[in-house]
Amino acid sequence: AKSIEVWQNGQLVGGLYGIDLGHVFCGESMFSKVSNASKVAFITLANQLKKYNYNLLDCQVYNEHLESLGCREIDRTDFMEILKSK
Repeated sequence: AKSIEVWQNGQLVGGLYGIDLGHVFCGESMFSKVSNASKVAFITLANQLKKYNYNLLDCQVYNEHLESLGCREIDRTDFMEILKSK
Protein backbone atom coordinates (compact mmCIF):
# COMPACT_ATOMS: atom_id res chain seq x y z
CA ALA A 1 0.00 0.00 0.00
CA LYS A 2 1.05 3.57 -0.63
CA SER A 3 -0.28 6.89 0.58
CA ILE A 4 -0.20 10.49 -0.54
CA GLU A 5 -0.44 12.97 2.34
CA VAL A 6 -1.25 16.67 2.32
CA TRP A 7 0.14 18.67 5.22
CA GLN A 8 -0.60 22.27 6.24
CA ASN A 9 1.21 24.00 9.10
CA GLY A 10 2.37 20.67 10.52
CA GLN A 11 -1.11 19.12 10.40
CA LEU A 12 -2.27 16.28 8.17
CA VAL A 13 -5.23 17.79 6.31
CA GLY A 14 -5.91 15.33 3.51
CA GLY A 15 -4.74 12.42 1.48
CA LEU A 16 -5.44 9.10 -0.10
CA TYR A 17 -4.13 5.56 -0.07
CA GLY A 18 -4.23 2.55 -2.32
CA ILE A 19 -2.51 -0.51 -3.71
CA ASP A 20 0.37 -0.14 -6.17
CA LEU A 21 0.54 -2.95 -8.73
CA GLY A 22 3.52 -1.48 -10.57
CA HIS A 23 1.63 -0.37 -13.67
CA VAL A 24 -1.78 0.21 -12.11
CA PHE A 25 -2.62 2.07 -8.90
CA CYS A 26 -5.88 1.05 -7.20
CA GLY A 27 -7.16 3.89 -5.04
CA GLU A 28 -8.93 2.73 -1.89
CA SER A 29 -9.95 5.86 0.03
CA MET A 30 -9.54 9.64 0.13
CA PHE A 31 -10.11 12.07 2.98
CA SER A 32 -10.02 15.79 3.55
CA LYS A 33 -10.06 17.85 6.74
CA VAL A 34 -9.53 21.07 4.76
CA SER A 35 -11.41 21.97 1.61
CA ASN A 36 -9.75 20.57 -1.54
CA ALA A 37 -6.94 18.74 0.30
CA SER A 38 -7.99 15.37 -1.12
CA LYS A 39 -8.02 16.93 -4.60
CA VAL A 40 -4.41 18.06 -4.11
CA ALA A 41 -3.47 14.49 -3.13
CA PHE A 42 -5.30 13.03 -6.12
CA ILE A 43 -3.75 15.40 -8.67
CA THR A 44 -0.29 14.88 -7.14
CA LEU A 45 -0.72 11.11 -7.43
CA ALA A 46 -2.04 11.34 -11.01
CA ASN A 47 0.97 13.44 -12.04
CA GLN A 48 3.40 10.97 -10.44
CA LEU A 49 1.73 8.00 -12.10
CA LYS A 50 1.89 9.75 -15.47
CA LYS A 51 5.58 10.54 -14.93
CA TYR A 52 6.34 6.87 -14.29
CA ASN A 53 4.18 5.60 -17.18
CA TYR A 54 1.44 3.86 -15.21
CA ASN A 55 -1.39 2.51 -17.35
CA LEU A 56 -4.26 3.25 -14.98
CA LEU A 57 -5.36 4.95 -11.78
CA ASP A 58 -8.30 2.78 -10.73
CA CYS A 59 -10.79 4.81 -8.70
CA GLN A 60 -13.14 1.80 -8.35
CA VAL A 61 -16.38 3.81 -8.39
CA TYR A 62 -17.33 6.42 -10.97
CA ASN A 63 -18.93 9.61 -9.66
CA GLU A 64 -19.23 13.31 -10.55
CA HIS A 65 -16.52 14.31 -8.06
CA LEU A 66 -13.96 12.03 -9.72
CA GLU A 67 -15.17 13.13 -13.16
CA SER A 68 -14.39 16.73 -12.15
CA LEU A 69 -10.80 15.56 -11.54
CA GLY A 70 -10.51 14.08 -15.04
CA CYS A 71 -11.62 10.50 -14.43
CA ARG A 72 -13.68 8.54 -16.91
CA GLU A 73 -15.47 5.22 -16.76
CA ILE A 74 -14.14 2.27 -18.77
CA ASP A 75 -15.82 -1.06 -19.44
CA ARG A 76 -14.80 -4.27 -17.73
CA THR A 77 -13.17 -5.77 -20.83
CA ASP A 78 -10.84 -2.77 -21.20
CA PHE A 79 -10.12 -2.82 -17.47
CA MET A 80 -9.12 -6.49 -17.55
CA GLU A 81 -6.86 -5.91 -20.58
CA ILE A 82 -5.09 -3.07 -18.76
CA LEU A 83 -4.57 -5.27 -15.69
CA LYS A 84 -3.04 -7.99 -17.88
CA SER A 85 -0.67 -5.58 -19.63
CA LYS A 86 2.65 -4.57 -18.16
